[in-house]
Amino acid sequence: MNIRVNYAPASSTILFPYWWFAAKRRSSWLKIFLFFSFVGCATPSRHQFAELKADWQARSGQLLYRTAKTTVMGDVFVRFSNAGDFELTFSKGPGVSLLALRQDSTSAEIKGPLAGRGWSGPIDRAPQQLRGWLGLREKIIHAQDRQQVRHVSGSETFLFRF
Repeated sequence: MNIRVNYAPASSTILFPYWWFAAKRRSSWLKIFLFFSFVGCATPSRHQFAELKADWQARSGQLLYRTAKTTVMGDVFVRFSNAGDFELTFSKGPGVSLLALRQDSTSAEIKGPLAGRGWSGPIDRAPQQLRGWLGLREKIIHAQDRQQVRHVSGSETFLFRF
């Protein structure tokens, strides 16, 4: 349903959808929600990560992630190239992504509930709470075909079983 609104010259007419007026009548919380839904809080990454190619290696298994307050176990899928490009997806079953990480030698992009607001940018400017995740690239790439990989960073422990 559209509502016709006349302004200034009588011959000019603008059509607004009904929901626009309904939203204007609701509380300011709805307006704030709509604003952030369209604008968003995070800035998109401007870095171009390498595209997935046939020569990338892939490993899948389980990850036990432990901090002083949290312990989470879930499925992990890792891909990496000989050039050092790296992708990690940590999930709790199908459709429940906990963390997604893309990383190369200079930049990273990390998002998901375990990453808080998410982050992207140069690795040397990464927030302290994400540095444990960013240390996984080197550990996993150099692990070769080991079935178990362990990484400790501060109070975080990552235990992979492939």
